[in-house]
Amino acid sequence: MQDIKKNIIVEKSVNFALQIIELAELLESKQKYVIANQLLKSGTSIGANVREAQNAESKADFIHKMKIAAKEADETEYWLFLCQNSKKYPNCDSLQLEIQEIIKILSKIISSSKTLNK
Repeated sequence: MQDIKKNIIVEKSVNFALQIIELAELLESKQKYVIANQLLKSGTSIGANVREAQNAESKADFIHKMKIAAKEADETEYWLFLCQNSKKYPNCDSLQLEIQEIIKILSKIISSSKTLNK
């Protein structure tokens, strides 16, 4: 595995995915299977798409993969919002703050890459 410390979005998305795995396991232990599954899929997909973008074949391919990561991040933010605002679900304030930061970073990367692409 490449050194993730050299790239902030790679590092953040991997660390976030690991936290999402833990939350999904906790939710499953509480029989909250639907939200657990949705969070697991979207929350780990962010990092997978960011990693794919690191080996993009072109600037357009890089932007496309980062946009997919941003969509997955938006979806994850939605599931975390539902979790946070539903009774009998664990507190996920720290994950909500983390996903908001990831969304901002992805947005900046995408807009900067588009500017450089012109």
